[in-house]
Amino acid sequence: MSGTTLPVALRLGRADRATAVRSFLRRNPRMIVGGALVLAWLFIFVFARAIAPYDPIKVDVANALLPPSSAHFLGTDDLGRDVFSRVLVGSQVSLRVGLISVAIGFLFGVSLGLAAGYLGGTFDLLAMRGVDALLAFPALVLAIAITAALGPKIENAMIAIGIVAIPAYARLTRGQVLAVRAREFIVAARTIGASPLRIILWHIFPNVVNSLIVQATLSTAFAILAEAALSFLGLGPQPPDPSWGQDINYSQRYLPNLKWWMSVGPGLAIFSAVFAFNFLGDALRDALDPRLRRSG
Repeated sequence: MSGTTLPVALRLGRADRATAVRSFLRRNPRMIVGGALVLAWLFIFVFARAIAPYDPIKVDVANALLPPSSAHFLGTDDLGRDVFSRVLVGSQVSLRVGLISVAIGFLFGVSLGLAAGYLGGTFDLLAMRGVDALLAFPALVLAIAITAALGPKIENAMIAIGIVAIPAYARLTRGQVLAVRAREFIVAARTIGASPLRIILWHIFPNVVNSLIVQATLSTAFAILAEAALSFLGLGPQPPDPSWGQDINYSQRYLPNLKWWMSVGPGLAIFSAVFAFNFLGDALRDALDPRLRRSG
């Protein structure tokens, strides 16, 4: 019975599955663009230190404040460090924070939402009041407060952003579970004696996972932006390690002297990474939820 909850493409043979995937991508061309952008950043994330032309923390004062050139694509900072190399290596910080914090929020938020939506009653009431308490604070302000309380470390930034992400997953999952738990196949699973854990994992979760995939993609974009904000305030990685937000904060003092390239490099990196995940999330939402597909 649980097999009926799987996407059609997963129940086909290998050749038919490949045809179904190609057909899906043709109907949703934005998925290709968004996926390509995200894959490009993931490639940079994995191989950043291998493709960086210079050591991102090596000081070379003889080449300080050089404008963009063929030798230094984004110029150098006041210590002679290559800005392009720092942007590439800085992606490992931002994307690692984004992926791990989203994993934290996903694990705890989805688990809480599944339990609250299926069990209902007092547990649901208490869980949702706790979620409402977290939602009472602006997400970025709460992340800053948690990181400041725990200390300025990259691990603490991951924990803080992960905690901030929990309410969104919990509320979304609970709402989806409430819409699914009264359907016929859930009633049939209870009738044949399936345990609550089996019903949740094998019958309910596969039917709500599409919305969670979209939320995870969009949450990654927010996590990257939140990490940049925390680093800008000095609550992320500490010097001399490269970080997009920290480098923007460090280089802003040179903007009045028209040394713009020090800020433009990490700024464009933040913009393009956030845009990539948001674009992919929006495309996934339109593709996976028939109610939100755009006409034409």
